Amino acid sequence: MAFITISGYPCSGKTRRVEQLRAHLESRLQDPSYQGPKLKVVVVSDDSLSIPRSVYNDGRAEKPARAALFTAVQRQMGQDTILIVDSMNYIKGFRYQMYCAAREHKLRVCTVFVVATQEQCKEWNAAREDGQAYAPETLENLLMRYEEPSSMVRWDSPLFTVPWTDEDVPIDDIWKAITEGTVKPPNAGTQAVPKAPTDALRTLEHTTTAMVAAIMAEQSASGGLGGPVTLSLSATTKPRVNLPPRNVTLSELQRLKRQFVTVHKKAITLGTTEKGAVDWSEESVAEKFALYIEGNLKP
Repeated sequence: MAFITISGYPCSGKTRRVEQLRAHLESRLQDPSYQGPKLKVVVVSDDSLSIPRSVYNDGRAEKPARAALFTAVQRQMGQDTILIVDSMNYIKGFRYQMYCAAREHKLRVCTVFVVATQEQCKEWNAAREDGQAYAPETLENLLMRYEEPSSMVRWDSPLFTVPWTDEDVPIDDIWKAITEGTVKPPNAGTQAVPKAPTDALRTLEHTTTAMVAAIMAEQSASGGLGGPVTLSLSATTKPRVNLPPRNVTLSELQRLKRQFVTVHKKAITLGTTEKGAVDWSEESVAEKFALYIEGNLKP
C-alpha cells in the first residue's frame, strides 16, 4: 500500500514523530468514515531489530546492520501494509535502494525529514538516560556524513519537512500522499529477473542434439532433396524445419547447435529481461532451434 521513509540527524526526534504518525494513521484507519481497504501500520527500526547504537562506531559493523534493516523492510512490504522505516537513513544511496524495492512492490512512497539543529541533537543525545546514546565522536561523524533529502530527486519525493519546533506531523498531507499519490510502476532497473527452470540446460542440450541427429536421419532417407521436413523427437514434439536443396553436413549442424546453445545458455544462467514468462519446454526449444537453422543455413 505505502512506504514512508523517516530521515534525520541522530537524536533529532525521529522516533517521537514516528509515534505521532503511527497514532494518526491507526486512528484514521479505524474511523467509521474510512471506506478504503483494511490496512495495518508497521514500524521497522533499529530498536525493533535490536541493532545497538554501537554499530555506528565502526563502518564494518554498520554495513551488515544496514543490510539487516533493508531485509526487514523488504519482508514487511505489502499491499495491506503502511510501512514506516524509523532510522537515520542518512545515505541517499540507501534511500534509493528502499525506493526501488517499494516500486517493485507497487507501493506509494513519501519521505518525512525530521529537522533539528546539530547543537540540539548533541544536547538531546547527552541527556539520554536509556542507554541508547551515541558516543560523542560517533555522533559528530554521523552529523558530518548526513546526506539531506531533496524534493528534487524522485526517491525522496514527496518530501515533508518537520522542524523540531512543530508540535505535530503534517498528517493531512502525508495521508493524501499515501492514499491518493501516484503508484509508480516497476521499471527495468527494479523488476525481478525471470529465472529459467532448473532443467533448462539439460532440455536445451538434449533437444538440440536430438534435432541434429533427426535431420541427418531424414536427409539420408530422402536423399538430400531438401524442403520442409517434420522431425519426430517425441510423441508431443515434432518440429518442422525447411532444409536447403542440398546435403547439409553434420559439421554445419553441429556448428549451428554450438552457437544456439551458447547464446541461450547465457539467458539461462544470467536470467532474461524478456517480459512475461519464458518458455524453456522441449517444444519451445525445438521450435526456436528450427527457426535458427533455417535462418543460418546457406542455400
